[in-house]
Amino acid sequence: MSVSILSRRAALAAFIAAAGCAARPDLIAEDRMAVAGRHGAIDVRTFGAPRGLTVVMIPSLGRGAGDFEMLARAVAASGFHAACPEPRGFAASAPYGAQTDLGDLAEDIADVIAATAAGRPAVVLGHAFGNRVARMCAALRPDLVRAVVLLAAGGKVAMAPEIEQALLASFDLDLPDAVRMKAVATAFFAPGNDATVWRDGWRRDIAEAQIAASERTPVDAWWQAGAAPVLVVQPKQDVLAPAENAEKLRVAAPDRVRVVYVENAGHALLPEQPAAVAGAVISFLRSLEG
Repeated sequence: MSVSILSRRAALAAFIAAAGCAARPDLIAEDRMAVAGRHGAIDVRTFGAPRGLTVVMIPSLGRGAGDFEMLARAVAASGFHAACPEPRGFAASAPYGAQTDLGDLAEDIADVIAATAAGRPAVVLGHAFGNRVARMCAALRPDLVRAVVLLAAGGKVAMAPEIEQALLASFDLDLPDAVRMKAVATAFFAPGNDATVWRDGWRRDIAEAQIAASERTPVDAWWQAGAAPVLVVQPKQDVLAPAENAEKLRVAAPDRVRVVYVENAGHALLPEQPAAVAGAVISFLRSLEG
């Protein structure tokens, strides 16, 4: 049966009620700010007050911070603080430079932490491509990163050639809608889940700039996320970033890497299983606060 957006929202609302969250997610304080980053302005949307841990959320390849709204509200409703910066080129964030690499993008996140986390280290959460930036930030600025959360962790185990073709087709807005949405479903969603919730929000130009930034940066520079504690929330049906990536990371650092698997979810993960993702993330945040 297809997973609809209404059933996902209902599942998330039920989770929030069962978890005894501090506030209703629809009543969470929300703000927007422009952070004066060293590489230009960064447009940041925040949820909740910076009284607990701040969680900085970095979105997937070629997509904006709007993908995090449900998760950010759930995190804030649980007493934490969420900061969702728009990637370069989205909204009012500065564009990419000609030679931008992952170190530059990690510096953007460091600037967001300095502006939003009330002088404390933050948790850096990256979804898909965002997990590369999150890990790079942890490696470069351990003083600013309390822990790392990876949603769909890739980097070392390659996808199949046909999946790579589907990934590229997902960004081709000139394709007929039915053809492109079939590609989105193939690359990003578990079988039977509703891919139409990700019909919009794709930026091919940003995706190309992010891929180039990643190619300019050695994988080993960011792979282990420095020495930070790491939670990997890994979708079981992920064909873009197969679960072997998460296992390689756990085996490399078993004392600080924990992997939680999510059934009935592909690389998109967030719109497919919001309650499971929120539950894993909030439990991890509570463990960090002792």
